Amino acid sequence: MFSIPLQTLQERTLFSFEQKYRNVSSLLLSVTRSRTLPKGLQLHGHIIKLGFQIIPLISHYLINFYSKTQLPIESLRVFDETHIKSSTTWSSIISSLAQNELPTLALQYFRSMVDNGIRPDDHIFPSATKASAILSSYTVGQSVHCFALKTGYNVDVFVGSSLVDMYAKCGKIEDARKVFDEMPMRNVVSWSGMIYGYAQSGENEEALLLFKQAFFEKFEVNDFTFTTVIQVCGSTTMLGLGKQLHGLCLKMGYDSSSFVGSSLISMYSKCGIIDVAYQVFEEIPVRNLGMWNAMLIACAQHSHTNKAFELFKEMEISGIKPNFITFLCTLYACSHSGLVEKGKYYFALMKQYGIEPCDQHYASMVDILGRANKLNEALSIITEMPTKPTQCVWGAFLTGCRLHGNTELAAYAADQVFELGPVSSGMHVLLSNTYAAAGRYEDAARARKMMRDKGIIKETGLSWVEEGNFVHTFASGDRRHFKSEEIYKKLEELEDGMEKAGYVADTSYVLREVGGEEKNMAIRFHSERLAIAFALITFSDKKPIRIMKNLRICGDCHTAIKFMSKCSERVIIVRDNNRFHRFEDGKCSCNDYWFDIVFTDRRKKFMVGCTQPCRVAAMSVSGPVAEIDGEDVGYINCFENCRQCQNCFEVSSTKTLRFSLQMNCFHMSEFDLLLKFDRRHHVWIESELESKHPSMLSTWWPEISIAARQLLP
Repeated sequence: MFSIPLQTLQERTLFSFEQKYRNVSSLLLSVTRSRTLPKGLQLHGHIIKLGFQIIPLISHYLINFYSKTQLPIESLRVFDETHIKSSTTWSSIISSLAQNELPTLALQYFRSMVDNGIRPDDHIFPSATKASAILSSYTVGQSVHCFALKTGYNVDVFVGSSLVDMYAKCGKIEDARKVFDEMPMRNVVSWSGMIYGYAQSGENEEALLLFKQAFFEKFEVNDFTFTTVIQVCGSTTMLGLGKQLHGLCLKMGYDSSSFVGSSLISMYSKCGIIDVAYQVFEEIPVRNLGMWNAMLIACAQHSHTNKAFELFKEMEISGIKPNFITFLCTLYACSHSGLVEKGKYYFALMKQYGIEPCDQHYASMVDILGRANKLNEALSIITEMPTKPTQCVWGAFLTGCRLHGNTELAAYAADQVFELGPVSSGMHVLLSNTYAAAGRYEDAARARKMMRDKGIIKETGLSWVEEGNFVHTFASGDRRHFKSEEIYKKLEELEDGMEKAGYVADTSYVLREVGGEEKNMAIRFHSERLAIAFALITFSDKKPIRIMKNLRICGDCHTAIKFMSKCSERVIIVRDNNRFHRFEDGKCSCNDYWFDIVFTDRRKKFMVGCTQPCRVAAMSVSGPVAEIDGEDVGYINCFENCRQCQNCFEVSSTKTLRFSLQMNCFHMSEFDLLLKFDRRHHVWIESELESKHPSMLSTWWPEISIAARQLLP
């Protein structure tokens, strides 16, 4: 009878075990790299059948697999079922919890590991510091740092890099720099972490200097490093440097990176060049969700609303699942265009994707409704929120109240805001401006006093323009610039041309109880006008002028810049803290949506025979004449001053519409006419007339109604 020696059987069995172990390990690593969950689950079942789960290295691979597929609870189950827990096993579970943003659990397991007598190594310390960074816990991070010092791992390049990142994310940039400088060796993670830390803390100049140092000292940089410095160029609107970095990415092959692509889209958008942002988006073959979101927010800020909706549909078709940021961008686009129904549609669509709206989504929805004068509906959304409304939600509601002059609801919103605790200076200023715009100057002064008593300082309004490698910054009424004399002279020239074209300063945006002349002087020298005047005398070519502003542009400056663009025949791009405005030939890309709301409870009175002509008192024709924001759209056929008396009807709506009627110089007292245009139903509502000549309304109303229907969409 044929028989096999016992030694040979043992060798074959051992060989069979080793071969199976190698095959299982190889397959497990493969499904981890591809993140194929169904195959990984099948393989896990096969491992249990073979009994391989007791092998520490297999457990390590399984924990890592579930970590990469974002199932940290499954990683915990594998860890608990592992009989022999080596240093590698502990490292895997702590890393899994930290990578999946369960920092508290990660630190608990780190402590358990130390209690079990396992010393942390260069793989475990970075996970513990990452968990501290996620929690922004400076004290816990310091404790981990001290432990690394005691064990001698502080000199390790990976541990040192993680410490730099942790201190930077905790807002301790000085400690981060100290660790960075003391590192005996640095890698790309160290440099990128330090540059990112400076960028996050707002120290943009230091971030750029450190990048320059790394590059010229020929240290290795990667796509994450480029992403950070390009973001710095976007936030500081340094277009020239941003273009150079784009060229450098092309040379080094990082232009196809979706992370670099996202930052380039954001940078070009923030610098006002949306066309190049589109080009970057189209040229990158593989787009991640960050790229789609970057392009969506760019479209929203530049009023390309329809394009934003098209991108959203294209993203859905391509199989990219939108996240909470995607919907925030889409709601932002609806808010910038006053699309109430679209906003409601996307807000409801979130739940179909399993996304629960956060306070920012509610704030956007409240902003959409508030600007459309649906304040009661906005208030009902706030009261029905599943969580307590935050400052940003009440701030959006307060903005709507201010725009429509509802001081009663504004005061209620302000009370709710102040109950939340310390609030920003912007919220105090918004409340003060709401009262001032409604003529309640005592209440406005009280709100300002409250801000001063709490030691809150209002942010100074600044505008800046880039000239080569220099950035010129201006404040309102600023005369410190070395070209101040030329700037103010240029402003006077511009104002002469603007007045001839029909511009009249709207001093209602000066929310102080001062005389008309003082209001006129206060509004003439706002920072953005000084920056534009500087750009006009500095840049002789016809390239677009790009102005950046840290606060929102006021309504009168918005109107003035439209006239400036027409008189100078230049394209002027202004970025405020909310959106972009592209002024060209007297028109703005925002379609005046943000600036043409007049308070419904605030009526301007015009005297017959007044020596101060209104903006449309420059025609010599009979019958109704109309204009929208200084642009003639009715029967105006000349701009010569008419010596006959003019009466202006001011319409309160999201389009400021003025009608001027030639009254043949008959004398009458002042009168008020209040009209409101309902954009949703396209009808005029709430008409009111106070005059000694009520028959005038019945005489001219039919023609006014016809003209209004023709002028407004």
